[in-house]
Amino acid sequence: MCGAHMPGMMDERLGRPHNIVDGPEEMRKKVRELIRAGAVVIKVCTLGGVISMRDDPQHAHFVADELNVLVAEATAADRFVMAHAQATDGTKNTIRAGIRSIEHGIYLDDEAIQMMLDAGTYLVPTLIAPLGLLEAADRGIDLPAVILDKCRAVVDAHRQSIRKAIDAGVNIAMGTDAGVTPHGQNLRELGAMAELGMSPTAVFESSTRVAAELMGVDSDLGTLEIGKLADAVMFSGTELDVSDLHPRGKRVFQAGDRVA
Repeated sequence: MCGAHMPGMMDERLGRPHNIVDGPEEMRKKVRELIRAGAVVIKVCTLGGVISMRDDPQHAHFVADELNVLVAEATAADRFVMAHAQATDGTKNTIRAGIRSIEHGIYLDDEAIQMMLDAGTYLVPTLIAPLGLLEAADRGIDLPAVILDKCRAVVDAHRQSIRKAIDAGVNIAMGTDAGVTPHGQNLRELGAMAELGMSPTAVFESSTRVAAELMGVDSDLGTLEIGKLADAVMFSGTELDVSDLHPRGKRVFQAGDRVA
């Protein structure tokens, strides 16, 4: 759900209701509508976005009463809420409302990080997302100048915020905003996380166990244990290393069966 529009990407389609709301009562109705349409997780854009033509990543879309209604309705239906959140104050509103995870977290200050620690909020950094857009422009893909300017403006702040969150011990779950950066490049995110101070062990746990816990599927996924689905990827090499993983992928198993 958005408080402003991202043309094309979030237009109403069959099975996907219109997603723009204003005010607590519209929020309440929209969450219920999305759940009736089959949503198993509610994602809310609590702040402006880098790829939104008319949005400022530091501008909050929703205020406390709207977010509180969102979380109350989702919780009543046993649904998690994840939030696209970039700016400092809007991210704090998101944490106060009890939203389960922050996606991006570009502008985090010490207070926001402490709030995440206190609340147990997860952070999904998506470090490669702005880089993917800049790389697309370098390949000749025509992207509006306003989007590219915002991408360039957030890269350093993004890395600094995530580094501080890692150092503080925030729950980090790997995620990439895939589609912004092409599918198939997801493993680059692991190396980017390691560059900001996460150990290889922590990076792998973030990408498996912690991510499964965030999504509420850890009874079946996230670790290799008796009774869980045997999904696994095998990489070549003798060292625990998260750099350059893609060419080192050798075998893929799903539910115990080798599929690649």
